[in-house]
Amino acid sequence: MSALITIILPVFLVLGFGYFTVWRGFFSDSAADSLMQFSQKFAIPLLLFRAISRLDLSHGYNAGLMISYYSGSVAAFAIGMLGARLLFHRAWDESVAIGFSALFTNSVLLGLPIMERAYGPGSLGPNFAIISIHAPFCYFLGISSMEIVRNRQASPLRMLAETLKAMFKNALMLAIIAGFIVNLSGITLAGPIAEALDLVVRAALPTALFALGGILYRYRPDGDLRLVAWVCGLSLFLHPAVAYVLSTAVFALPKGMVHSAVLTAAMAPGVNAFIFSNIYGTGRRIAASAVLSGTLLSVFSVTFWLAVLGV
Repeated sequence: MSALITIILPVFLVLGFGYFTVWRGFFSDSAADSLMQFSQKFAIPLLLFRAISRLDLSHGYNAGLMISYYSGSVAAFAIGMLGARLLFHRAWDESVAIGFSALFTNSVLLGLPIMERAYGPGSLGPNFAIISIHAPFCYFLGISSMEIVRNRQASPLRMLAETLKAMFKNALMLAIIAGFIVNLSGITLAGPIAEALDLVVRAALPTALFALGGILYRYRPDGDLRLVAWVCGLSLFLHPAVAYVLSTAVFALPKGMVHSAVLTAAMAPGVNAFIFSNIYGTGRRIAASAVLSGTLLSVFSVTFWLAVLGV
């Protein structure tokens, strides 16, 4: 148990410090937004660019790894959406937004630092493989579903165009594409350029964690707490459970890939859940509450999954 606390506690202390500073007025809400913009638009995209550009594609990309993780994603999305519609009697568009909250885990801001602390920097290869298609996969599934329920008579080509447009405006997606181009072309960055990029990359995770804590202060639990619990249960337990069963019992993946699949799946709903709901103007209170509540509850769920994985 002490080893688990050593792994988890520093991550949540940084996050909690960001929350505390905004709560007590030592750091403004707008400053936290600016820091998050730096993280999401510059530092984290550069982190992903550097990681993908140097990733051993023959080792990192494993069909069993991807199926294990994304089968859980689809299950969480589908059950979250159908449960919101059939059990909680929400409108179809709000149900899609609720399903998206269960689908989009915080694979970068929480997943990477927890994985790194648990298993070391050398363990992150499979994480980067999962993350490289995470945003496009989730947004494609979410946007396509929303466009279908809102525009049932619209042209499929129009829906596809809107989906692709939304995906390729994302800085993370552009950084991932650039990383693949460098990787596959064999381009070598000049030393000073690589070192400058690495300076920014080293700031990515700590600044993102601090900023996330500050931003979470505004997402006070609100709305139907039963639905928030529904989303958190799917995100924190169903998704990693599916990933664990498939990665161990079906695909018998190496331990490192099992660790990456399960821990990434076990992360709380990410801020993108709220962004998605805000874009469509529905399910915002549920998404915001799920981000905050899930992040707090992930202290316990991550501890549980690390124990299952044998840390």
